[in-house]
Amino acid sequence: MIETISHITIIVRDVEKMGNFLRTIFDAEEVYDSSKENFSLSYEKFFIVGGIWMAVMEGEPLPERSYNHVAFKVSDSDFDEYVLRIKQFGVNIKPSRDRVSGEARSIYFYDYDNHLFELHTGTLNERLLHYSKV
Repeated sequence: MIETISHITIIVRDVEKMGNFLRTIFDAEEVYDSSKENFSLSYEKFFIVGGIWMAVMEGEPLPERSYNHVAFKVSDSDFDEYVLRIKQFGVNIKPSRDRVSGEARSIYFYDYDNHLFELHTGTLNERLLHYSKV
């Protein structure tokens, strides 16, 4: 039986640069660095982002951007603070898709290696309830 997501792994050109991205935008906690001894395919670091284990490995990243993304839940009261962090960091922000009124707030943004992230204020239950009323 599937219990939950174990971890998310992304491949990046520069592990240190991505670590700074995760710490600055997501308040990620670095918990492992393989620079002293590598046990996997390449140099990697592990982070905790919102209670989720995120592995960042050095390698050839995605060749192009897509809508595939990882979305993290944030409270509506913290949303504007995160938007400010993202804008101050200077990464590319994707224009938001059209939304049904009341669907919650989101911001989509790319890292340096074509990975798309989203910060979203809603939950699945809220969305399903809202869609059932439309």
